[in-house]
Amino acid sequence: MGILIKPLVTEKMTIQGEKLNRYGFIVDREANKVEIKNAVEQMYGVTVKDVNTVNYHGKRKSRYTKAGILTGRANHFKKAFVTLAGEDKIDFYSNI
Repeated sequence: MGILIKPLVTEKMTIQGEKLNRYGFIVDREANKVEIKNAVEQMYGVTVKDVNTVNYHGKRKSRYTKAGILTGRANHFKKAFVTLAGEDKIDFYSNI
């Protein structure tokens, strides 16, 4: 579970999963495509055809409070979009 942090379960990724057999994950920022592919194949028992990754830089945030202006930023993270080969499927809701 070190490379895959959590799956992306959004409306957009659900549609892509049904139509394009593509699933999204938040992954470790240091992981490369080969490591992500091996982690998905090992965890879900599927065959991965393609892996696309996107690095997100954390946005600066500020808010006004009684104590003054608080500033900070959101965390950096990396998304991986995994396309599966053939008729393989991943069911994220199986253990609910």
